[in-house]
Amino acid sequence: MTGSLLEVIALDVRDAVAAEEGGADRIEVVADIASDGLTPAVETVAAISKECALPQMVMLRGEASFLAGPESLESLRRDARALAEAGAAGFVFGFLDQAGVVDLAATEALIHAVAPLPWTFHRAVDHAADVQAGWRAVRLLPNLATVLTSGSPNGVGDGLRILRTRCEAGDGPLIMAGGGLKPVHVPPLLEYGVRAFHVGGAVRASWDHPVEARRVREWRALID
Repeated sequence: MTGSLLEVIALDVRDAVAAEEGGADRIEVVADIASDGLTPAVETVAAISKECALPQMVMLRGEASFLAGPESLESLRRDARALAEAGAAGFVFGFLDQAGVVDLAATEALIHAVAPLPWTFHRAVDHAADVQAGWRAVRLLPNLATVLTSGSPNGVGDGLRILRTRCEAGDGPLIMAGGGLKPVHVPPLLEYGVRAFHVGGAVRASWDHPVEARRVREWRALID
């Protein structure tokens, strides 16, 4: 890996190949971006594995919310096993309860299901009722690779102050900045100590278009 970690959202093989060509370090594989990313098909992960050498961090999320009931969790456990066999290098998940508190029971159940693979706690932490308490809970969880966060439910532009505070609290090595990330945000984030960046829409003309290797290269140069 070069200076900073660059993760690119991939919806299919074409996206994954372009991300690799552009110099990404890894991809986050999701389905249904209109719902902010749901669990992709096993076939998608298997197909990417054949064409792309980048590690695949695969979304485990059954519905467009941060809640996880017993049935949903059991389904995600089964998905995790099948996706790991298909080539997932790690997973992306994280849950809140009805009160907006990090759902440790649900999250830990999936950590055990995907062990020993690493995982990312996704932007649920930005939507917690008490963000500081959410971070305190998340940062202690086992096998945690990164926390995908914009610092605010509204995106990185509104969350820079929170991200700076988190870095000052020692969480910089865990932070992967993403969610409305723009080139103008990168210099302050690097200054705070953020070294992992996550892009999706920023490396495409629109979500109806595939990832462009040229745009990935621009981000690669920017964060390095």
